[in-house]
Amino acid sequence: MIILAGTITYDSEKMEEALAAVRLLMEATQAEEGCIDYALSADSLVPGLIRIYEEWETDEALEVHRKAPHMADFQAHTASFGISGVSLNRFSDATVTKLA
Repeated sequence: MIILAGTITYDSEKMEEALAAVRLLMEATQAEEGCIDYALSADSLVPGLIRIYEEWETDEALEVHRKAPHMADFQAHTASFGISGVSLNRFSDATVTKLA
């Protein structure tokens, strides 16, 4: 399993526009083969911050996602969000222990 976690910092005045694009991206991505979980959400404490969380079965599935048309569409829209930063970390071969 591959896990990606990170943030996108954007102009908080563009929140509705950014979240509309995020919804479309999430719907398309969650339907992809190999996607276990995919969530981008607005941080409730920090205006203009979207938190990223992804789980993928394989590197191959993640690579297909990176080349998917809906990723290109989302990236084309991001210029209008006033993005000032992106941080993304990759975790692989993680041991998962269910706590609840």
